[in-house]
Amino acid sequence: MISTRERLRIAVQKSGRLSQDSLGLLRRAGLAFRESRDKLFLYGENLPVDVLLVRDDDIPGLLVEGSCELGIVGRNVLDEQRLAAQGTPFPGELRALGFGQCRLALAVPDGGPIERIEDLAGLRIATSYPQLTANWLREQAIDAEVVVLNGSVEIAPRLGKAHAICDLVSSGATLAANQLHEIATVLRSEAVLVTSPHAPAAATSALIERFCARIGAALSGDGARLLMLQAPRSALDEIRRLLPTREQPSVLGLDGRPDDIALQALCDAQLDWQHLEELKRLGAHGLLVLNVERMLA
Repeated sequence: MISTRERLRIAVQKSGRLSQDSLGLLRRAGLAFRESRDKLFLYGENLPVDVLLVRDDDIPGLLVEGSCELGIVGRNVLDEQRLAAQGTPFPGELRALGFGQCRLALAVPDGGPIERIEDLAGLRIATSYPQLTANWLREQAIDAEVVVLNGSVEIAPRLGKAHAICDLVSSGATLAANQLHEIATVLRSEAVLVTSPHAPAAATSALIERFCARIGAALSGDGARLLMLQAPRSALDEIRRLLPTREQPSVLGLDGRPDDIALQALCDAQLDWQHLEELKRLGAHGLLVLNVERMLA
């Protein structure tokens, strides 16, 4: 089914590690919603953009069938299902979103005989991501058996079901708790914005372009700081070298004060108290630091 609706629909994880960050990003992009009674649908109030709240595993399929035009999903889910689709039309990744970072990693028991990936040959590897795991093994020319488990993958070696595991890792605490350690990274994942493989209607296409521009603006402001100050003109070169700026600062002269300048700079999140104290030492005053909510090019 290919949609001809004039409202844009976006599929987002209902609950889980990407849910709150996904909805937060949509709100930072200026979208306001009214929640349905069953809490499975958010109706866009200020733009014709609605949100479907679903299981993350269902998002690629909803895009394929045309129930929605965009989705926010983990790259691990997207790539696992892409490999299973075997070349049939499948959602495409538009951009990474900078949250939900994790990695699909191979891990083995501490103190065991497996030290290198070559040692996996002929062994069993338990995973919830059989397509990604099998594809990686082929790329490494390693002949190993993939054992599919849908939960509690990390205890598979202790149960004797597998010699190693391939599972999502964030901090590594779960691996350590189960006396496992990583030996290889199969995939680096994060939340990504994805689009349906079907060409949208003209009206929906314009909405998608507008929505993506807003997402880009919201993301460009993440971690940005706007610094404003006044300082002696003689300190300008040192100030420029000191600041973790994203682009060249704007510098203005001050009426009646030829030896002073006003400076405005867009800085990265690394701008900290040490920078501000060094600026004061250089003679800067009236320092003002603002968090940037969004930026439009």
